[in-house]
Amino acid sequence: MDPSSPQGTPISEEEALSRLRQQEDTSQRYYAAWWLGRMRSQHPEAIPLLLQALNGALDAPSNDPDLLFVARNATRALGKLEAKGALPPLLRALQHPDHGLREAAARSIGELGDASAIPALVARLQLPGAAEAASGGLRLGEPCEALLEALGELSEGQANPELSAVLEGFQHHSRPVVRSAACRALLQLSGDPRWAEPMLTLLHDGQLQVRRAALMDLGASGWRPAGQALADCLAENSLKLIALKGLVEAPLGCPAPQALGAPERELLNLMDQLL
Repeated sequence: MDPSSPQGTPISEEEALSRLRQQEDTSQRYYAAWWLGRMRSQHPEAIPLLLQALNGALDAPSNDPDLLFVARNATRALGKLEAKGALPPLLRALQHPDHGLREAAARSIGELGDASAIPALVARLQLPGAAEAASGGLRLGEPCEALLEALGELSEGQANPELSAVLEGFQHHSRPVVRSAACRALLQLSGDPRWAEPMLTLLHDGQLQVRRAALMDLGASGWRPAGQALADCLAENSLKLIALKGLVEAPLGCPAPQALGAPERELLNLMDQLL
């Protein structure tokens, strides 16, 4: 629901498109971009308008905060809509000075599923300072977690020793959420269960934020042996349900199941127990 609508009533697709077209009210454009992505709009104007919002920020002579405010949501929406033609501007967004826009672009590039983006993502991780990050220093300015997650999505099942070496460089990063993202990508890339072990350990971390990250990374990886550990994690049931749903719908190294078998029933039983 849009809090600015009368009595908080939901808006329609046409209203969202109209709000994104206008240029006077930034908050209305921001909400409209979110709405189109959240509702997976299939309207023929949706993607062109979202691209217009993103390109408006990329082409601006200065970092206009209003344009960036809308562009971040437009970028996220383009990923949710799997807008294949959006890859060139999303790659441009990876070079933008705004951290939030780079992070949104990395996640959306992962959602597009175009492996041709892998070199650009790797290049961001190999900028000067990467060695310090790998040895435990804080990597400021780069959305490492989002970049690593995108690489995992795009490289699943590929035999790529060079990429594996880059990902393994983040196993000693000072931030556990970055280490978890690197393990997720390595697990997706290789299918080797040894990369699940660090994430399973992080499910017991003393910080809730870290447990949440490991929970979602394991769910996104599709590694089904993690099912019981996800259900037992000290985190919100809503997040555990999302993670378990990922294991059901996208098992690692397998096509999405067309019918319910014993593994799916076991996972669904774990989900039932959380409801």
